Amino acid sequence: MSRTIVITGASDGIGAAAARQLHAAGQQVVVVGRDPDKTARIADELGVDRFVADFAVLDEVRALAADLRARYSRIDVLANNAGGIIDRRRSTVDGHELTFQVNHLAGFLLTLLLRDRLLDSGASVIQTSSVAARRFSRFDIDDLDAERRFSSSTAYGNAKLANILFTAELQRRLGPSGLSAVAFHPGAIASGFASAARGPWRWMYTNPLTRRLLTPVEVGGSRLTWLALGRPGADWRPGAYYAENRISRTHRLAADPQLAARLWERSAAMVGVEP
Repeated sequence: MSRTIVITGASDGIGAAAARQLHAAGQQVVVVGRDPDKTARIADELGVDRFVADFAVLDEVRALAADLRARYSRIDVLANNAGGIIDRRRSTVDGHELTFQVNHLAGFLLTLLLRDRLLDSGASVIQTSSVAARRFSRFDIDDLDAERRFSSSTAYGNAKLANILFTAELQRRLGPSGLSAVAFHPGAIASGFASAARGPWRWMYTNPLTRRLLTPVEVGGSRLTWLALGRPGADWRPGAYYAENRISRTHRLAADPQLAARLWERSAAMVGVEP
């Protein structure tokens, strides 16, 4: 049975790879990207619908949600895959730290704006997180915009931990109504992921020698594809965090339900929606 699968960050990297794999599996794929030309190339290659939205601008996320609601009576899978690491602290037009907004707040907002459509469809919501949540985060619920302390690695780790906390809280709040949430680490992927970074991150992802040690985008994409095609409760456990298609260890704070609830409330206030 064909399902409608919306993938953000689908113009490149693992998002594009998963879009190709899911389309080949007979699914109705919807690609969402920031770059109009790259998004069009993927969509035209597959003959699927496309939408353009820059997650650094929350009004574009709101417009995207409205367009998706108008176009699709069902959304069976929402893959919040857009993200990346940023070289320095920058504020968005919405007044939030860019790394946190693009990796967490935008997907949080999109999910909540599509909430009724996702519930009606018994949908799966997939968050592309990272092992960086465990390795680099220094999570401070009172400094989500990194106004007191910033490094690109810490900001990225904090945002990826937020993805996992959001997954747990989304499952707690909406799981009983039929939605299933899951987070995963795709691997250290040989893609343009760190194109906006500097220092060790950029070196690792652009150096010809180190790139040979990275995971191919098709493998990373297949991990998203596995979750999108899988049956919640049978193939994977709702609310969990996966790496290499297995439940995996992450930061100890990811198991704190009070922190997850506080993040939800703070995030809702930051994007201006009812929690």
